[in-house]
Amino acid sequence: MPELATTPDDAQDLDGKDNIASAVAQLKERFKERCATSKALREQHGHTTTWLRNQPPDAVVFAETTEEVADIVRVCARFKVPVIPFGAGTSLEGHVNAPRGGVSIDLSRMNAVLEVNAADLDCRVQAGVTRKQLNSYIRDTGLFFPIDPGADATLGGMASTRASGTNAVRYGTMKDAVLGLTIVTADGRIIRTGGRAKKSSAGYDLTRLFVGAEGTLGVITELTLRLHGQPEAISGGVCPFPDVASACNAVSTTIQMGLPVARIELLDEVQIRGCNIYSKLGLAETPTLFLEFHGSEAGVREQSEMFSAIAEEFGGGPFEWATAPEDRTRLWTARHDAYWAGKALKPEAQIMVTDVCVPISSLADCVAATHEDIRAEGFLAPIVGHVGDGNFHVQVLVNIDDPEEKRRTEKFVERLSLRAIDMGGTCTGEHGVGQGKQKYMAREHGEALEVMRAVKHALDPDNVMNPGKILPQS
Repeated sequence: MPELATTPDDAQDLDGKDNIASAVAQLKERFKERCATSKALREQHGHTTTWLRNQPPDAVVFAETTEEVADIVRVCARFKVPVIPFGAGTSLEGHVNAPRGGVSIDLSRMNAVLEVNAADLDCRVQAGVTRKQLNSYIRDTGLFFPIDPGADATLGGMASTRASGTNAVRYGTMKDAVLGLTIVTADGRIIRTGGRAKKSSAGYDLTRLFVGAEGTLGVITELTLRLHGQPEAISGGVCPFPDVASACNAVSTTIQMGLPVARIELLDEVQIRGCNIYSKLGLAETPTLFLEFHGSEAGVREQSEMFSAIAEEFGGGPFEWATAPEDRTRLWTARHDAYWAGKALKPEAQIMVTDVCVPISSLADCVAATHEDIRAEGFLAPIVGHVGDGNFHVQVLVNIDDPEEKRRTEKFVERLSLRAIDMGGTCTGEHGVGQGKQKYMAREHGEALEVMRAVKHALDPDNVMNPGKILPQS
């Protein structure tokens, strides 16, 4: 491929728009039709599945190799033009918006599974591979990749936002699943972190630094991932409760007793109503736990029986098993479609989605207080959550064109975020900070926020890597 053009000597004297125009011109010359500037495509790459305003980039470049990503970043670095990595666009806090313009690097064409090491329970993939694509590829090996945020997100994006999901209570989050990364840094260097060894004490843990950095420190182009063996047996089902506090207390007891539940999800009565409408479930409209157990035939039966006893202590039950694979699939498809099920409750509204995470001992109090806040405001706002690790989501159905309703919704999110932080939790368990949660970073991290700024400045002194995300006023 032809070499990139050199930067003109007076590049630094150009204003921002001229810099962007010059960078885009070079990228068009280099990538031809793979550098797109149409309005529709740019707006698609500034799209966020949230209430935040769409802020499109100036150009979208479809990369196909790590070396191409490095070429794109080098051009942008020379002109100090922002770079915004883009995977599948499923993030919820404005991560792919371009508040200062710039170039979106679309990694969706980098979708090859490069290596599977079944004996070592690991694999290496390009960043554009989705979780469903990976699990389909490795199905015949007897292995699976467990991190499941619901959306069929790209694995690079999942690492960037430190994604979690329904299996996190047993299998952990992306920080536990990523063994190593290939990164393009802000100056266009290609570095590799970590490796295939299951542990290492050699040097700084750079892998964990980039996992969850939301593209603000570099662009993830390849990942080495930990895999797991497919369980011999799976059982699951649903268990209704009289109120959310009882359901949450049953969850806390389940976790404290060390019951190895694989999935334990809370859907409140409003969310159940939406699932009944959208997914045709026919469940009683009461707070309900969706559960799944993995292990041997005897093990999952024993775990299910133990949970039934716990649920009964808190007024829950009966625990209805879904033993047939098609029945379990129907339940979990409905759970993953919770966003659209919420929308079905008020089709004309826009959904403002937020999440928090608290210590498991504070879960019942936090969810109950949030429920009361929703009632006091008169909101229609389903609650659904990965409650096995203290993480839950609220979907407020709001008229975004009504300034007063929007203001009340923002205040509600603020109260929820601060409530979680004050309980020893976090303003976001898995959605990430992006643009939407920046205002809470100082409250949550204190002086540690300045350390984050120092790391950002050291690795990206010109602030070209996804600026305007995570760090307030960055």
